[in-house]
Amino acid sequence: MSDRIITVALLIVAVIHLLPISGYLGISRLSSLYAINISDPNLEILMRHRAMLFGILGGLFAYAAFQPNAQPFAFIAGFVSVLSFFYLAYTVGDVNSAITKIVIADVVAFIALLVATSVYVFRG
Repeated sequence: MSDRIITVALLIVAVIHLLPISGYLGISRLSSLYAINISDPNLEILMRHRAMLFGILGGLFAYAAFQPNAQPFAFIAGFVSVLSFFYLAYTVGDVNSAITKIVIADVVAFIALLVATSVYVFRG
């Protein structure tokens, strides 16, 4: 049962981190995801690359959901990702409604990571 809880929790985190990969397809998708105007080609490159990195991270979570030896690394990567985003959203402030939705999704990811990590550490 504990393995199933970890798997489901990591798959939730995977889906949340895989959603932004559609931004790799171009500016219109990025603008839709984040409700921002991307007119600078350098910003486009950075944001599309960010989308790909989230895809890679989401793939790690999906892999770790079924590979217990990868789970500790996935937990660390997940907490670093989510907590760093919380820090930026809080310290920069003045986020739009699209970013607020991402914060809420990351709260879900954070809870799933807490559950998965707790079950991993305390399973008997």
